[in-house]
Amino acid sequence: MREGPPGPSRPGFWRSPLRGPWLTSVLGLVLLAGVAVVFTTGLLSYAAYNPDLSPVNDKTPDKGLLGFYLFDWPTEPRWLYRLTQGLHVTLGIVLVPVLLAKLWSVIPRLFAWPPVRSAAHALERLSLLLLVGGAVFQFATGLLNVQLTYLFPGSFYRLHFYGAWVFIAALGVHVALRLRVVVRALSTRGRDTGPLSPAARASSAVSGGTGLEATRPAPATVSRRGALAIVGLGSLTLFAVTAGQSIGGPLRPTALLAPRGRNPGSGPNGFQVNKTAAAVGVSPGDIGPDWRLAVRGGGRERVLDRAELLALAQHSAALPIACVEGWSTADQEWSGVRLADLAAMVGARTADGGPPGVMVESVQREGAFRSAALRANQVRDPRSLLALRVNGADLSPDHGFPARVIVPANPGVHNTKWVGRLTFGGPA
Repeated sequence: MREGPPGPSRPGFWRSPLRGPWLTSVLGLVLLAGVAVVFTTGLLSYAAYNPDLSPVNDKTPDKGLLGFYLFDWPTEPRWLYRLTQGLHVTLGIVLVPVLLAKLWSVIPRLFAWPPVRSAAHALERLSLLLLVGGAVFQFATGLLNVQLTYLFPGSFYRLHFYGAWVFIAALGVHVALRLRVVVRALSTRGRDTGPLSPAARASSAVSGGTGLEATRPAPATVSRRGALAIVGLGSLTLFAVTAGQSIGGPLRPTALLAPRGRNPGSGPNGFQVNKTAAAVGVSPGDIGPDWRLAVRGGGRERVLDRAELLALAQHSAALPIACVEGWSTADQEWSGVRLADLAAMVGARTADGGPPGVMVESVQREGAFRSAALRANQVRDPRSLLALRVNGADLSPDHGFPARVIVPANPGVHNTKWVGRLTFGGPA
């Protein structure tokens, strides 16, 4: 029993000759670099929702100090959210083979015997548990969200946000504890030092080594560099069937992992939608001839029908749509009334004379993001429109007819569709 109970805790159970500190260290460095980018772009994605602006924007109301970095999300460049979220999702998917290979390479450590040898070892084991669990949780929930498949309880935004901080904290502890081992392993440049005896393997693990080397290695069928090439080919394949949803153009048909990567028909409205009008309970009566837009602010209110909106000064802006699931469109030519002009119509202004932020409310009755708060800098951008037409045609019902908001660099769900009320300087 000093070697552990029968099964995976015994040193001779794991026989792959590929396992060792060099392979694990290389995979770890690739994963660390990729996760740093994914984590950073994830934080940017969260900031893009302006969660500190209004409760309707904040899906994680108990974030506390975890929201220390939040800032006013800009409108320039117009493709900013398309870039950051496309990179976040695409790179996250591309890293899946690396993550699986990394977990495979360290699986003997998960069954190390005895489970805890000292206080320092207990800390390392706890960080490893949180690291592995956090990695699997974050990648799994992210992949499910891309496919709009919510098999987990609770809000994706809250779970993914808090899970990211748990994962990154565990990663920081793990890197601090294993950095010397990684540096020493990489210095071997992959040279095979030969199998270890059970006694040497146990001694290595106890003295801070990796404990990954097989004591009874099976015959090798591929080299360690060959294994890395296989992992790289898997990541490249996932890139090929994912990136088209964000890059667009001729690569869009290759986005096999993005069911929304196909255009819904042809014509001016033939570009992606996340949710249709029917899916969120918007009926023909809600957006029919009786539809009206209420514009409030500065102690005044104007109620306009679509014909009256079309009679106002019309402006155009070429802007993309980009969603949290990673898909985006190329620039579409939107036309409608500037949000700043609607604010001026009711006399809504701040102390400096410019338009204030706005609360946008949809006639949508079901689903999340029925309303969104926009900052003053977003309202003031001349490209921020209450859009009535796109690519020279009236909006289709699925694209927000009779009117929708379109704002540069804004997450897709905050470009509210089927708008029924605009409250400038309203409750946030």
